[in-house]
Amino acid sequence: MAPSTVLRSTVRSARPTSYPLLERHVRVYKRAPAAFASGFLEPLFYLLSIGVGVAALVGDITLDDGQTISYTAFLAPAMLATQAMNGALFDATYGFFFRLKYEKLYDAVLATPLRPVDAAVGEVLWATTRGAAYGAAFVVIMVALGLTSSWWTLLALPAALLVAFGFAAAGLALTTWMRSWQDFEFIQVAIMPMFLFSATFYPLSAYPDWMQTIVTVTPLYQAVDLVRSLTTGDVGPELLVPVAYFAVMGALGLHVAARRVGLLILR
Repeated sequence: MAPSTVLRSTVRSARPTSYPLLERHVRVYKRAPAAFASGFLEPLFYLLSIGVGVAALVGDITLDDGQTISYTAFLAPAMLATQAMNGALFDATYGFFFRLKYEKLYDAVLATPLRPVDAAVGEVLWATTRGAAYGAAFVVIMVALGLTSSWWTLLALPAALLVAFGFAAAGLALTTWMRSWQDFEFIQVAIMPMFLFSATFYPLSAYPDWMQTIVTVTPLYQAVDLVRSLTTGDVGPELLVPVAYFAVMGALGLHVAARRVGLLILR
């Protein structure tokens, strides 16, 4: 059977029993709202400090379509994409690892009708929800500050959901190979360069040609390009590329995570 067919049947069969785990995570964070709300602040601080403070020195930015926007409007969608990525990755990596190795949550899960695949889907659902919630809040901030110039901005909400899904599934899959907290340094080594060089702070044209090729294949660049195109109204068939990128990234990540989580829980 093809992997895509296995994935569809896995998700379909897991759907009814994945939501109790999602509900459990929601209840936990209701008791600690500050821990959830803190994720909204970091990109906002970046936007206000760099986007507002440095914007006066940088001036306007000319996009590939010839449109000229302020540096703050250029930076904001990158912070939105970063927000969706970080929100999803936090729970799919650190959160999942803590619940697996220290909280022993899944020992209790096995005593219920939930299966290992249900746990994997539930974790991805929660991480995706968290990342999308952060992204949605940032869309509201952008609109309130007048940093959008198109009604296409409304599609930044489902775009943030798709980005969060891709990073959540991939993050969960990678975490299944983590043996200790020190291993998470590899994730930070990957995230920090992406954050700095995925056309977040500078247009892609500012990089050397050889570096542009590398940057364009990174997931955060695809996320930034998708969200920035929507918020500036630069919409065309080429946006199907990042959409397909994150759909495939999420599907493959969930497929691997479902198999790996089962091996970790049952061994």
